Amino acid sequence: MDIISREAMGNAARVGEFMLGRLRGWTQSHPLVGDVRGRGLMIGIELVKDKTTREPAAALRNRVETLAFERGLMVLGCGETSLRLSPPLIVSEQEATVALDILEEALTLVEKEHEQATALEAATA
Repeated sequence: MDIISREAMGNAARVGEFMLGRLRGWTQSHPLVGDVRGRGLMIGIELVKDKTTREPAAALRNRVETLAFERGLMVLGCGETSLRLSPPLIVSEQEATVALDILEEALTLVEKEHEQATALEAATA
């Protein structure tokens, strides 16, 4: 327990802030990211179809989760439209960067798929 108190908790706070710093920018750079919140390494990313109406994006969240898993990253759905990140307390900044790169790749793919589906719907309406 002493090691957890001395080292792991400090690492969780440090790496958690590192991750949150990068993720907070996603609310501006990714149209599906409505909110990012967290404490330490317990982090939530809310996905929405529309940032103004906060329309839930459950199917899109599930697709991001699947694509991330296919690329080697396990994230958990949480609530109706959020993703939960909960890496181990000993995760390094390098490992966190790899995880966030994978997650951002999956998110970007889903955003492109959603944009194409929306354009197709509008064209056939």
